[in-house]
Amino acid sequence: MKKTNAMRILESLGIEYEVLSYDWDEDHLDAVHASHSAGLPSEQVFKTIVMQNSDNAVFVFCLPSDFSVSLKKARSLTGSKEINLIGLENLLSLTGYVRGGCSPLGMKKHFPTFVEELALLQEHIYVSAGLRGFQLKITPKALVKATEAVFADFT
Repeated sequence: MKKTNAMRILESLGIEYEVLSYDWDEDHLDAVHASHSAGLPSEQVFKTIVMQNSDNAVFVFCLPSDFSVSLKKARSLTGSKEINLIGLENLLSLTGYVRGGCSPLGMKKHFPTFVEELALLQEHIYVSAGLRGFQLKITPKALVKATEAVFADFT
């Protein structure tokens, strides 16, 4: 497979990773399906959620595939009065990624990023490699380093 921006970033930082491929289809692009298709525990597969506040600031949240972001906690973490998911029609133009292939690494711009602190309970987690059907196996601390993120409780 060709290298994605996410892979290039990890390599430029000397961070070890593994690529795992899985079968996907247009009707099942969510992270829970990815975890099942790849044969991975859902608590190890982290999805990338992109949100925007009322001032149009963009924030990235990485959390276990079967969890949801608490809007109250997201507002508190970001200092936002209001914050919502970005529309799918805006995902590609803001991040450079499509639904089902959105990686927290290598977006068009760097956005403040939060990784659910539950990641620290795992030796490795999986995040999108930036293409549908591909996951990156990485340590939680390496992900935080590569994305300049912070661990936080937002679920």
